Amino acid sequence: MARRRRKKHAEHENHEAWAIPYGDLVTLLLAFFVVMYAISSVNESKYRVVSDSISAAFRGTPANTQAIDLRAAPKTNQSTDPEGANPATSSLALPLGSAQPTGLRQPGRDTDSVNGDLDAARLALARAREAELKRVAEAVSDSMRDLINTGIVAVKRNDQYVEVAIRTDILFASGSAELSGRAIPPLDALAATLAPLPNPVRVEGHTDDQPIKTIAFPSNWELSAARAASVVRLLRANGVDPSRLAVMGLAEFRPLEANTTTEGRNANRRVAFVIPAVGIAADSEPRTIQPDVAMTEKSSLDR
Repeated sequence: MARRRRKKHAEHENHEAWAIPYGDLVTLLLAFFVVMYAISSVNESKYRVVSDSISAAFRGTPANTQAIDLRAAPKTNQSTDPEGANPATSSLALPLGSAQPTGLRQPGRDTDSVNGDLDAARLALARAREAELKRVAEAVSDSMRDLINTGIVAVKRNDQYVEVAIRTDILFASGSAELSGRAIPPLDALAATLAPLPNPVRVEGHTDDQPIKTIAFPSNWELSAARAASVVRLLRANGVDPSRLAVMGLAEFRPLEANTTTEGRNANRRVAFVIPAVGIAADSEPRTIQPDVAMTEKSSLDR
């Protein structure tokens, strides 16, 4: 009897065979990124506790099981430079109570030294400004000596500026901002003195408290500013650099005397030249100079 031949069944192709290596690859990638994330943000104190716990489990209890904040611990200089290339960090490695090396800087002494240098610099600047303003005041006083002696001009000085005040009696007619003929010679002399100087110049117009209301000047604001501008135009025409000049109209609100008398009102009607030291802006805050810093005994405006 012939042996029955066994039939071979055709093998079917497995189309899902890729799923197993794909799942392994995804698992490995997930594990990789989890590990990368974990090591990217290490809490040093917790890491120390975990390390000590592992050591205790395998080798016995460690000497210290407290969490240590490594950020607060002093860092010693790890440089191999025998000379100690970084004195600021190498000094932290010294034992407590040991003397500081003579070559290291001590913060307290450094602060004192810096403060001393700043004080010396301020003192030197103040002295330089004082000498500069003294020269300016003397030059202006020499050029206008006659008017100072008659009380029409006053020259005063403090530690920041020189003020030259000219009464408007010789500068303008009443209620006018047009310079009179008597005003030209003293202003020309003043301009010749100021032209070569580097100092800024602020020209201030002042009036008394008598009200004015005209088409040209509705109030003392316009009158005082127009008078100061007229003087500035003359200074510029006589060679004073216009970038050094500033105009300010202050009306009746910076009086020298009470406006209750004729003499007081005459003193308050004036044009003032404020000459600050170099480095102080010409349009800085208006100032007040005390009478005791007048350059001469006859420089008061209350004559």
